[in-house]
Amino acid sequence: MKKRMRQNLTSYAFLAPWLIGFLGLTLYPMCYSLFLSFTDFNLRSAPVWVGLKNFIVMFGGNDTYRGDERFLNSLFVTFKFVFVSVPLKLVFALAIAMLMNKKLKFIPLYRALYYIPTLLGGSVAISVLWRRIFAGDGLLNLILTNVFSVAEPPAWISNPQYALGTLILLAVWQFGSPMIIFLAGLQQIPQEYYEASSVDGAGRIRQFFVITLPSLSPIIFFNFVMQMVSAFQSFTQAFIISGGSGSPLDSTMFYSLYLYIKGFGFSEMGYAAAMAWVLLLIIALLTVIAFKFSGTLVTYGSGE
Repeated sequence: MKKRMRQNLTSYAFLAPWLIGFLGLTLYPMCYSLFLSFTDFNLRSAPVWVGLKNFIVMFGGNDTYRGDERFLNSLFVTFKFVFVSVPLKLVFALAIAMLMNKKLKFIPLYRALYYIPTLLGGSVAISVLWRRIFAGDGLLNLILTNVFSVAEPPAWISNPQYALGTLILLAVWQFGSPMIIFLAGLQQIPQEYYEASSVDGAGRIRQFFVITLPSLSPIIFFNFVMQMVSAFQSFTQAFIISGGSGSPLDSTMFYSLYLYIKGFGFSEMGYAAAMAWVLLLIIALLTVIAFKFSGTLVTYGSGE
């Protein structure tokens, strides 16, 4: 009995660092932020309970509280960014993975080079560089003017029509992580499938849609969910390229950026906490929907 108790205490001692970290750095902050979402809290005074006020203001307001139009705009911009950038990134990543799935000289070097954008793309330095490339006097416009003789190319990041597109392009450029996962999946598809289909007269396009895509469907689904969750939390690129304001005309006002502005720019921590929980619910809901439809779209090796 004493020996078993001593073993249990030893186990708890080894688990203690993780438990302390989970309780102190994850569970407690989550619970406290949930409490703050129902309060007015400006960091200088104690939180004041206001009930559902923050959530009412977010979603249009009522006779008592005025709605927050910038919140609804940030939702629209973020959804547009997510549902354009994620499919484009996955298509591009799969295309590059198929090119990298060949036995060529220096292929490991090529794979490493194609992965580099993912390592660097989320950094402040790349965001600053991207801002300079797409500025009115940036590299892109110099090429358009001097090489293609475009008289007046647009100032991409200063034009509401194009600003979000530059951020989508930056997100697609960071295709390395899903590419590596796709590459691992491609290497697991038995070559016998392709050989048998070739004997039956199937061309490469038919092989892609009949063999490659169904075999990769679990990996496509995994990449889609992971990239979707990541895209909803995008912040650094929009903060740097827009100068921290979501400009021009809030066309790059991502949800996370607006949350930051509300919390640390206007010291509305209660409202920012409510926004964080709404974002969590949105991501959770979309993930549940994705899993709901995965049964008809995803093919597993067991035939499920």
